[in-house]
Amino acid sequence: MINNLLRRGLPALALAALPLLTTTAVPASASTRPTQASSPTTHSPARSTGGAAPGAAGVRAPLPLFEAIDRLPVAAEHREGYKRDLYKHWNKGLNSGDGCDTRREVILSEAVTAPQVAIGCKLTGGSWRSPYDNLVVIDAGRLDVDHFIPLAEVFDSEQTPWSAARRESYANDQASPDTLIAVSAASNRSKSDKDPAEWLPSDGSYHCTYAATWVGTKLRWDLAADDAEVQALLGLAEDCPTTTVVYEPAL
Repeated sequence: MINNLLRRGLPALALAALPLLTTTAVPASASTRPTQASSPTTHSPARSTGGAAPGAAGVRAPLPLFEAIDRLPVAAEHREGYKRDLYKHWNKGLNSGDGCDTRREVILSEAVTAPQVAIGCKLTGGSWRSPYDNLVVIDAGRLDVDHFIPLAEVFDSEQTPWSAARRESYANDQASPDTLIAVSAASNRSKSDKDPAEWLPSDGSYHCTYAATWVGTKLRWDLAADDAEVQALLGLAEDCPTTTVVYEPAL
């Protein structure tokens, strides 16, 4: 199970020449993430839905970022009634018998250098690249698994109220490479529940990928965007002329 999960991680060679320092930013020139994404996800290429064969069931052809933004339903947000526990997480993950919940499975899958896994899915060692701030993290305890569209933003953006099952599916979605992402705890706390009109990653070279992944995830889950959010995304798209979006609609 652990080896299978690691298929989603970045190639270890990407960090071969880099110091593994929890709080040290990696120079943009050393990053494995291009400034402009060829699909919504470049933080973990092996996980991208863009690898599917053209015409595969449920898989969209690559869309220019502007066109993808244009497909977003536009609606005002509605926060009243939101509670985080409406979105049950973390569940038992892809393998209910491996002792690792969804959160730890994502952390394992995105490791650049695999950690050791003890009973109870306790992780020691390993290394990860946090794309929001371009840091190399060498302590799994300093990672958060972020819902790319924050749970409160999902609630704001549901066009009709979701069932409890659909909310749990989103909150633990490993069928897409983009819904969940391991990042430094500091960058995730900075993001909180903000949308791109309110927050962007400190690593500017990740902005095109961030915009494409945000849009692709909203399209995957049929989530609306408000006017300010759309305008912010369009502004980002101006600087990302070659960026495309690939997404697979959630069932």
